Amino acid sequence: MWEEIRLSSLGVIDEAALDLDPGLTVITGETGAGKTMVVSALNLLRGRRAESTLVRQGAKRSRVEARLDTSAIEGIADAALEAGGEVEEGSLIVGRTVSAEGRSRAFVGGASVPASVLGAISERAVAVHGQSDQNRLLRTDAQRGALDQFAGAAVADLLTEFTPAYERLRAVEREIAELTTNAQERARELDLLRFGLTEIDEVAPEAGELDALVAEEDRLANAEALVTSAHAAHVRLTGDAESAEPGADAAGLVAGAQSALDAAAGHDTELERLASRVAEIGYLIADTSAELGAYADSVEADPVRLDGVQSRRAAITALLRKYGTTVDDVLGWADDARKRSGELDGDDDRIDGLSTERDELTARLLDLGVRLRAARGEAAERLTKLVDAELTELAMPHAHVEVSVDGPGEPSAADLTPHGLDSVEIGFAANRGSPALPLNKGASGGELSRVMLALEVVLADTSTVPTLVFDEVDAGIGGKAAVEVGRRLARLARSAQVIAVTHLPQVAAFADRHYRVVKSDDGTVTTSGISMLDADARVEELSRMLAGLEGSATAEAHARELLDLATQTRH
Repeated sequence: MWEEIRLSSLGVIDEAALDLDPGLTVITGETGAGKTMVVSALNLLRGRRAESTLVRQGAKRSRVEARLDTSAIEGIADAALEAGGEVEEGSLIVGRTVSAEGRSRAFVGGASVPASVLGAISERAVAVHGQSDQNRLLRTDAQRGALDQFAGAAVADLLTEFTPAYERLRAVEREIAELTTNAQERARELDLLRFGLTEIDEVAPEAGELDALVAEEDRLANAEALVTSAHAAHVRLTGDAESAEPGADAAGLVAGAQSALDAAAGHDTELERLASRVAEIGYLIADTSAELGAYADSVEADPVRLDGVQSRRAAITALLRKYGTTVDDVLGWADDARKRSGELDGDDDRIDGLSTERDELTARLLDLGVRLRAARGEAAERLTKLVDAELTELAMPHAHVEVSVDGPGEPSAADLTPHGLDSVEIGFAANRGSPALPLNKGASGGELSRVMLALEVVLADTSTVPTLVFDEVDAGIGGKAAVEVGRRLARLARSAQVIAVTHLPQVAAFADRHYRVVKSDDGTVTTSGISMLDADARVEELSRMLAGLEGSATAEAHARELLDLATQTRH
């Protein structure tokens, strides 16, 4: 239930506050005074589009704030907490601001949230029925939605099964179509993958192999030069038996230096240290010379092996040009190709499995669709009777509505829609016995208003939200019918909080609380304020609404009569 609504710089309203209680609250005022701003405020809290035109002229921003009693609104406290807001002592504060530039901000329990989150939370607490909602009910899809709402769990439970199954069916059909349509593309892709895998498998490259091949090829291609260089170095380090100058090699020269130092080393420690280092050089030359000799003996020119290495390197390089910049890339491509090939090979089996699932889903949906039709048909009969009864009370005793549920006699998969097998249409006949025509063709403006109100009243009984708002849904209605409108809104207010913006005194007379929007003009700026009326002020306001002027004794007497009638009706 809404406990309080505060408005600031919204339209022509500068500052206003409404304290709300259970029962029927009406808001009246002269045309242009801004009484519909309360509905505009609720629409902002419902996450509807925020426009800069809502901001009062000269103000930087408008602000709407409301306090909700969460105790009777299922799930709203949890939703607020999930959004980051706080609920204090069972009350939730929601709000929204709109700047003069059109930017808006939304708040739930002190937390800033997207407008959509604010709307989702507020929608749990209020349903607004206005002239735009009446126009919406002229559409067949809205009429089906209204019937489903009225039917309640009988339809809702079936739709809970039907909707996800229908979505899955469409997904399955799309996948089958894609697999079937792209059969040639899949075959070409599979051939390319298989060709690539054959090429790679024939070469069978290994990680790190290419670097090893490059090194081996370089060694084999330069084997003679390597042996010559190693042998020459060996000779210069240690000489050989055929040398014409014994002792001219590095080992001999170092040995001579060692002998010269040994002769005098015993007389000075520093010279002994240097002699030791020269000895180390001799050992190093001997070791290196031995390794050079062994290396020269190990290197052999092998043209056959060289040709094999070059061919192997060329084969791997060819793979790199097609499948990656490194051997690891090529191996990764092969792994991916094998997986993809497996998927493509399994597409035929996939199509068979999907086709079976499609047939099972279709059979299930057709069964659910038939059951939906039966549930809707039963609800349509009840809705027709209730709306006809409301029309009789609204001074249209001979009028008749016909809620029809039509569909194929022998339904097939082609008849399935996201909502079942049926089309729903509400027809209207002004007189019994006349054929019912679609609402937008069979009813005049005044008749349509009463038909829509009758529908709204009946549907409101099925609403799960605790607050119902009616925004001038009584347009085009007067006299006895207007009294019945007020009576019905008062009846709804016994089980829900009802807020009605009205221009009819017959409706306003049934209010438990009556607010008036008053317009003042200082010559430059028009301002409206909202005030709650006491008993005398209500008589004055109803008199104005009846006669169009204030101070009429006749209108005042009529106003008191209306209030007495409403009081007797409520009790």
